[in-house]
Amino acid sequence: MDLFWFIPLHGDGRYLGTSDGARAVDYDYMKQIAVAADRLGYGGVLLPTGRSCEDAWVAASALIPATQRLKYLVAIRPGMMAPATAARMASTFDRLSGGRLLVNVVTGGDPEELAGDGLFLPHGERYELTDEFLSIYRQLLSGDKVHVHGKHLRNEGGQLLYPPLQQPYPPLYFGGSSPAGQQIAADHADVYLTWGEPPADVAAKLDQVREAAAARGRKLRFGIRLHVIVRETSEQAWQAAGELIRHVDDRTIAEAQKVFARYDSVGQQRMARLHGGDRTKLEISPNLWAGVGLVRGGAGTALVGDPQTVAERIREYESLGIDTFILSGYPHLEEAYRTAELLFPLLDLKPQAEPIRTRLRASGEIVANDLLPDTIASGGR
Repeated sequence: MDLFWFIPLHGDGRYLGTSDGARAVDYDYMKQIAVAADRLGYGGVLLPTGRSCEDAWVAASALIPATQRLKYLVAIRPGMMAPATAARMASTFDRLSGGRLLVNVVTGGDPEELAGDGLFLPHGERYELTDEFLSIYRQLLSGDKVHVHGKHLRNEGGQLLYPPLQQPYPPLYFGGSSPAGQQIAADHADVYLTWGEPPADVAAKLDQVREAAAARGRKLRFGIRLHVIVRETSEQAWQAAGELIRHVDDRTIAEAQKVFARYDSVGQQRMARLHGGDRTKLEISPNLWAGVGLVRGGAGTALVGDPQTVAERIREYESLGIDTFILSGYPHLEEAYRTAELLFPLLDLKPQAEPIRTRLRASGEIVANDLLPDTIASGGR
């Protein structure tokens, strides 16, 4: 399996819902976590996206030279950028990093945040837009010349002159719990992502996505996004879970849940239903704790326990077909070390791949911003 870690782009600390024990996330801190993840043997890192975060593409680009093998799972946002722009960004990042880009497709689930970014489409139409976006994006990165007249997007003669190292393009990761989201995954994704729900719920969701992909003649891989609180003993782990939310009071929970209630994301709605804002019923499945989701959007569950127990729970998800685990913990620097030291020896991990060292062929400057010099001489394009 692949174990990934997380680069916080929106603050970090020892406790949730408070500034006590908080630490600023600047470039040096991001670099510390990335270098630690690279040296410890994590396969990659996820960088979050949204208005509460620093920009993931800028941050990930700045971290390329700090690491050797670590892959970067970075979001593209349909509706926030043109597919041709996203394709050029992805191709450039992939080449400059030695083939270490993974792309996380994020449609978005908070209508208020999306409106603040200039996107006003309702849930169903956002997925229509995502479908058109990914069709153009994939064609461009595959080397095709694109002519598309869609409901939401139009592209006339688009092409990508500098290809990515990973062919046909860096792998696409996508998470969506609604029927529309699952259809997008079946049509376009390489890896379908889910948040950490109880195994039976995850199994049912993955079966739906498998069936949809098979109907299109495709086969997907699967990943899961979880927090982890692992300690040498179970008692220590559960004590640490309690400490993480010791400053979260009922008012903070109520305010957070009010924000989450406006989301039209089915995945976020499923996360909220796991705990219902009730801090007395947080162990929703053996060793699966929903305390993080009291105040944090998106991934809101953590695996809690001693190393053997947490490894067993990870293998339980693996038995459902999941091969990529995107983990995080608070604070992210220390927990990256703790997780590696306690869990890595108990799991069958994929070794980090060496970066691809393929050089772009020397062609000279593009003539008139459109023509490769050697194609002029040969009479082609």
